[in-house]
Amino acid sequence: MNHEPLLYAVLLLVGLFLLGAEIYLPGGIVGFLGALALLGAAVVATQFPAPWNIFGVLLVLVLSAICIWLWIQFFPRSKMGKKLTLEADGSAFKAAETDAAIQTGCEGEALSALRPAGLALLNGQRVDVVAESSWIQAGARVKVIEVAGNRIVVRQLAPPKDAAK
Repeated sequence: MNHEPLLYAVLLLVGLFLLGAEIYLPGGIVGFLGALALLGAAVVATQFPAPWNIFGVLLVLVLSAICIWLWIQFFPRSKMGKKLTLEADGSAFKAAETDAAIQTGCEGEALSALRPAGLALLNGQRVDVVAESSWIQAGARVKVIEVAGNRIVVRQLAPPKDAAK
């Protein structure tokens, strides 16, 4: 008894089911197993007598393409798809601008060690800053040398007061 058609049908159905299940079980493993099952179905189909071998492989390809097309068409509009995808395209996303009071030349104190990023007190505000080149110890006097968007670059003016001890 020839079991190849049964094996083909089982691998094809299991592969399509696993590809569909990937929508609900994200992570790639289930989809990968589905792809392997479909590949196995295509390999089994090559053992069929001609012209059924070509038909079997084409059926795997066509059904896989239909599944992917359906997923692309309907998944983003499904309840789960809406939870997993962004509704905005990202063009409206932008970083918060720094306070206008913090400008180049402004001086302050490093509140944390800048390795190279950390916190500094500038014009009475705690802000995220980046050291120009080297690490700066907490408590050191710093000066703003560049402001670009929300990126503030500082240079050390004087070491911390307790560093001289």
